[in-house]
Amino acid sequence: MLRTPSPDGLRFAFGTLTVLPVKVTRWDRDAARGGMLCAPLAGLAVGVAAAAAGLLLLALGAGTLLAAVATAAVPAVLTRGLHLDGLADTADGLGSGKPAEDALRIKKQSDIGPFGVL
Repeated sequence: MLRTPSPDGLRFAFGTLTVLPVKVTRWDRDAARGGMLCAPLAGLAVGVAAAAAGLLLLALGAGTLLAAVATAAVPAVLTRGLHLDGLADTADGLGSGKPAEDALRIKKQSDIGPFGVL
């Protein structure tokens, strides 16, 4: 049976996936399930904020490079670099040139390698 996510799920999504000051009151399986169902809403809010920052800079006469950098930086800041960490891990694994099992082990390491830095 498909249930509609509760307000706890919405708070869970924003509280765990963003830096927005949301008080998460429940950390159980149902709240986490609702949070993952509401995750696209958190992503939408981050995307709208990024687009707004870029458009505002362009409207104020800033150059396109500055607007692009701001548009890319806003999601990194609002998500605590969540996706950048995953991107760095993927780059380390793929850039290692190792067989699949070794590349997966490299991706799971907590440190960042040279390809992740690049």
